[in-house]
Amino acid sequence: MISLPSMDDDDIPELIEERLETLPTETEPVTEKVPVTIVTGFLGSGKTTLLNYILTEQHGKRIAVILNEFGESSGIEKPISIGVEGELFEEWLELSNGCLCCSIVDKGVKAIENLMQKKGKFDYILLETTGLADPGPIASMFWLDEALCSDIYLDGIVTLVDAKHILQYIAETTKDHSINEATRQIATADRIIINKTDLVTPLELDTIERQLRSINATAEIRQTQRSRVPLDFILDIHAFDINVHSQTLTASDEKPDHPHLDENVRTVCLVLPHPSINISVMEEWIQRLLWDKTIPNTTSNIVVLRLKGILTPEDSPLTRIIVQGVQELYDFQYAKANAGDKVTEDKLVLIGRNLDRQLLKNSLWQWMGWQLSDI
Repeated sequence: MISLPSMDDDDIPELIEERLETLPTETEPVTEKVPVTIVTGFLGSGKTTLLNYILTEQHGKRIAVILNEFGESSGIEKPISIGVEGELFEEWLELSNGCLCCSIVDKGVKAIENLMQKKGKFDYILLETTGLADPGPIASMFWLDEALCSDIYLDGIVTLVDAKHILQYIAETTKDHSINEATRQIATADRIIINKTDLVTPLELDTIERQLRSINATAEIRQTQRSRVPLDFILDIHAFDINVHSQTLTASDEKPDHPHLDENVRTVCLVLPHPSINISVMEEWIQRLLWDKTIPNTTSNIVVLRLKGILTPEDSPLTRIIVQGVQELYDFQYAKANAGDKVTEDKLVLIGRNLDRQLLKNSLWQWMGWQLSDI
């Protein structure tokens, strides 16, 4: 199921019809989907170096790369490099504004649809965003276009940061006082690569990692130089997979004991007190949170950049619901648990601005009818 707010902020959001994913039967053909990794990072972080490294490394994959950067005109030819049996060849794809992160998401969808006409020549897609792009709208197109998602799936969001300048970038104030793009890229990431570590001291590097973890406590972080990281750190990570075992929600349930540059952007984890949950009531609370941008039953204004969770519905104890949200959009995916699975905790992890853990907990517990004394 995919849900999103209405276009008019003054209107009550319209719910999209719920669609439960069904597993294919033995008689139905199973179509292998192509994974897509979004590679993002602020200017000069080393995205192009990373892509060149991946395309020339011996990994046995045939990888297609979609490059997207700002240009001087509205229609700019951009290359798609496809590795076929160890050899690279280039074709040219024209995007009308040269950037996937735009108000018209269909431009990004069209680029991938054109690429999918050559399905069979590649088995993985890397989508590089411009250094100024917010990856949230790009990620959401994998939920909004049902036809597109029949051929591909979002494997994860990888963010590179320049160790020399990242603290400066995330400290910058925008004209409208919104969350700056560097912080958004960190907040929405599943994996973070701290690049160019040779340009800073070990003490500075420790400060950088602590700042990044205080913004996004769920992403795995790797330090490197020249964008060199093990490929299994960025490929086939299944960050959006419905497989229960792929969900590593390791964020602490307590407030971090160290400050970060933007005190308003942080990670909050809510460990839920009951093993079975009224999903429809929980979903209403999530909708209020994402769409109204307030903590329900309070006057606290918030912005949620990323939402993750794992829930056990009260009417189906052997089912797990994986919750994924990027900004206003969210998705519930249903997965069957194996008989031997032991899920010790249901939890929600939120990354965003003005997230007060106690206010969120009080609001959710009241909304669900739970006692605050529940553990």
